[in-house]
Amino acid sequence: QVQLVESGGGLVQPGGSLGLSCVASGFTFDNFSLRWYRQAPGKEREWVAGIGISGNTFYADSVKGRFTISRDNGKNMGFLQMKSLKPEDTGVYYCNVSPGGRDYWGQGTQVTVSS
Repeated sequence: QVQLVESGGGLVQPGGSLGLSCVASGFTFDNFSLRWYRQAPGKEREWVAGIGISGNTFYADSVKGRFTISRDNGKNMGFLQMKSLKPEDTGVYYCNVSPGGRDYWGQGTQVTVSS
């Protein structure tokens, strides 16, 4: 079955950097786009970034220039490198894929940006 496992979250000071990873299994990773979402306390889950099967990337305006999404198809992994972090980047970060038209999510990893 499709599984996504995120890791790499933690506590970081404003202006700091953090890298998230997503390990995928149970489907042909190369054939699907990968997306990262986040959910702050009391808020709706929001899309952060996406990467297509050809490596084309897309970002929410709020993270453009600070976050970089990438993928390693050989390892079935996706990544989100975050820099110049702000308190408003705090939240649980999830990776997402949609093989067969159905959404799959990992358990999420907590990112807290605070001094």
